Amino acid sequence: MSLDRIKELRNLINTYNNEYHVHDNPSISDLEYDALLNELITLESENPQYMDPNSPTQKVGGKVLDKFTKVTHSAPMYSLGNAFSLEDLESFDERVRKVIPNPSYVVELKIDGLAISMSYEDGQFTQALTRGDGTVGEDVSENIKVIKSIPLTLTSDVDLLVRGEVFMPNASFTQVNLKRLEQGEAVFANCRNAAAGTIRQLDSRVVASRNLDGFWYTLVNAEELGIKGQYESLEYLDKLGFKINHEIKKYDTILDVWNRIHELESMREQLDYDIDGVVIKVNDFKDQNTMGYTVKVPRFAIAYKFKAEEVLTRLEDIFVSVGRTGRITPNAQLTPVEISGSMVGFANLHNQDYIKHKDIRIGDLVLVRKAGEIIPEIVSVDVSGRDDSFEEYIFPTHCPECHETLVRFETEADHYCVNTDCPARITQSLIHFASREAMNIDTLGERRVIQLHEAGLLNTILDIYALKDHIEEMSTLDKMGERSIEKLLSAIEASKNQSLDKLLFGLGIRHVGSKTASVLASHFKSMRVLMNADYETLITIDEIGLIIADSVVNYFALEHTQTMVESLIALGIDPHYESNVESSAFQDMKFVLTGTLETMKRSDAKAIIESHGGEVIGSVSKNTTVLVYGASAGSKLTKAQELGIQTWTEEEFLERVNDNA
Repeated sequence: MSLDRIKELRNLINTYNNEYHVHDNPSISDLEYDALLNELITLESENPQYMDPNSPTQKVGGKVLDKFTKVTHSAPMYSLGNAFSLEDLESFDERVRKVIPNPSYVVELKIDGLAISMSYEDGQFTQALTRGDGTVGEDVSENIKVIKSIPLTLTSDVDLLVRGEVFMPNASFTQVNLKRLEQGEAVFANCRNAAAGTIRQLDSRVVASRNLDGFWYTLVNAEELGIKGQYESLEYLDKLGFKINHEIKKYDTILDVWNRIHELESMREQLDYDIDGVVIKVNDFKDQNTMGYTVKVPRFAIAYKFKAEEVLTRLEDIFVSVGRTGRITPNAQLTPVEISGSMVGFANLHNQDYIKHKDIRIGDLVLVRKAGEIIPEIVSVDVSGRDDSFEEYIFPTHCPECHETLVRFETEADHYCVNTDCPARITQSLIHFASREAMNIDTLGERRVIQLHEAGLLNTILDIYALKDHIEEMSTLDKMGERSIEKLLSAIEASKNQSLDKLLFGLGIRHVGSKTASVLASHFKSMRVLMNADYETLITIDEIGLIIADSVVNYFALEHTQTMVESLIALGIDPHYESNVESSAFQDMKFVLTGTLETMKRSDAKAIIESHGGEVIGSVSKNTTVLVYGASAGSKLTKAQELGIQTWTEEEFLERVNDNA
């Protein structure tokens, strides 16, 4: 009887949660709701054998974590290209129509929050990850579970991967900051920072108290579920119990899209959540697949950014910095001013032509904004306050670090220090190599790199791996005790096991970012093979353009590079790209997993299937090869039997795996 009542209460409370937090249309009073929830809490505490990690009682929080675990996304989370004008949108539309003659576009609000990816199995919440770098995110499941509008149990027992934006509503933001003021804590600058800071709390009770919310807009495996387009997928998410944004519209022309953008911008201040633009997507999934992706962004979607807040301040000075490639970047030092919720004291001036074109001078009053709401830039100069003391800025002719003559190449707007022994170039390249996104050498950050370089111990990448021979010299340096040195050397040794793509990115090859490094690693498999690749081979790879191919060939043609690579290999740093496929026993077979597996997690079963060449899909259809089922298998098993699809118990599945081991 207790179990029946527990199940009844869970279903009722999930329904009432959806009515209140998703559709803003409650059918019972708060008093009635609280009575049901308290009854469920009591019954679950009296009957712990019936506990369910996705029970609505889990939304009150209570888990305290030591740290967040890093997890690789099953499908990458891409960024979006940006548009800032009608001309940008027309260019996007022109690119689309070259491939898709009659596209329709879905227009969605661009929520200013934190991107999250959530997975469900048989309609039950299993995991939530932050975007991270798009390839690897952090597991924030316990914190996502306490957000009241997020369903832990769906209205259908489907497997799916859904993505969206978690945000802090304006009302919650006000309450959170008032509480922080009362407690003598620093207030959050804006809703986005507040949401990001909240999701990274290790105590889920803190998260529950801050009343976050979320909108969901991407169903990654929609086509497996028979859904044909973005608009239809949003309707489907709504039926499953997800909160979607109902300001979504569909249009056939880019001019209609532009008119809708104006409507949305005018209503921006009336919303109870922050938006910073509009997202435009080609609706039909077949059309999306036809257009595909670049290394970094989907070709079928673009984000239109609203005009940024612009603020007047004083330009106090101009100084230049030297990057790892020797590129000279001029920067403006500003009288600090608040823009879009944060203090801005510096702005990037790009290059000599940029300064000359805008006639930017030290002492000017300048109009500043955050480009794309992130990077501060100077929009224009107020020349009305100038006098004869405001002199035209003269771009430096020599490197500020090594004092060598700067070079400007014919086809480029940038100046470069071409001295390979320039201290700034050396330290910046070493900082990049050791960074988390590259070789991830913990404790070898900017200050440590500069300290070791100034001590004469660190001038090249190879010197990093020779530091173990200089323990005595390091021990004489500030804050370099025995424990610090031991930790540093341990991190350096561990970096030898980094993947090929991380090593490629760390080398700092011009035009090769983290995504391009992954493409090169998966194609060429080893450093030596890539080093010997010619231009013609490189440009046959879809994601590699002419400029990247030229840069890669030129980099590996250098004698210095070849010597360094061979030395790294001699040190044991020779990663090879390896596929997870161990055999072809399940080649071209499509598996569906359902029910509760007793000896392994579903993720383990999925890894085993993929290691034998198979593919795991979310729903049963005529294209399914095998359904593997465990205890309490539901409608998927029934459907597979009706379609005459092979069904294996967990035991039968493991027998077949062992037969092919």
